[in-house]
Amino acid sequence: MGKINVTDTKLQDVKIIEPAVFGDHRGFFTESYSQEDFHAAGITHDFVQDNHSLSTQPGVIRGLHFQKGDAAQTKLIRVVTGAVLDVIVDIRKGSPTYGQWEGYILSEHNHRQLLVPKGFAHGFMTLTDNVNFMYKCDNYYNAKADGGIAFDDPNLAIDWPMDLTKAVLSDKDKEHPTLKEFEAENPFVYGEI
Repeated sequence: MGKINVTDTKLQDVKIIEPAVFGDHRGFFTESYSQEDFHAAGITHDFVQDNHSLSTQPGVIRGLHFQKGDAAQTKLIRVVTGAVLDVIVDIRKGSPTYGQWEGYILSEHNHRQLLVPKGFAHGFMTLTDNVNFMYKCDNYYNAKADGGIAFDDPNLAIDWPMDLTKAVLSDKDKEHPTLKEFEAENPFVYGEI
C-alpha cells in the first residue's frame, strides 16, 4: 500500500508530496506518512515532533515563522480539515531563490503535503472555518530560537487571498521585522544548513 508522488517546486529544496488516497462509498484511506516511502523518495529527515493547530475562522494568518541556529526545523505540513493558502519564503542568504515566495493550497480534499526545509519562513492563511493544521518537525521547538518575518512585508508582496485589514493575527505576528530588517541577524546561509 502507500507510495507517494513527489514534485519539486520553483523554490529549491521545497517539495509537494501527494500520498496515495484510496476512496470508496465510505470515504477514504491514506498513509499520511510512511518512513519507508519517504526514504525511497529521497526524503530522509528524522521527524521528532508533531504539531497541531486549530484555526476556527477564515482569514487567520499564522506566520511567517522559523527557528534559528541549531533549533532550525524542516517541516512536513498537511491540512486535516478545511483549507489554507500555505506560504513559504526562502530566507537562505546566497540562495538562487532568496527572498522569493510561493503559495500552495493545502486542503482536506487535495491531501497534499508540503516539505519546507530549514532556511524558509513559513506561514498560512485559513480559507475556511475549522482548519486543523498538522506538521512534523525534524527538531524540537525552542522558544529562544523562535523567529519570524512580516507577513505583509511590502518587498515580498505576498498575494494573500483575503483583505489583510480583516486578518486575524496574534500580537507576536503583528511585530515581525521585514526580511530587509532581519538581514543583518539572518543566520541562514544557502549550502550551510
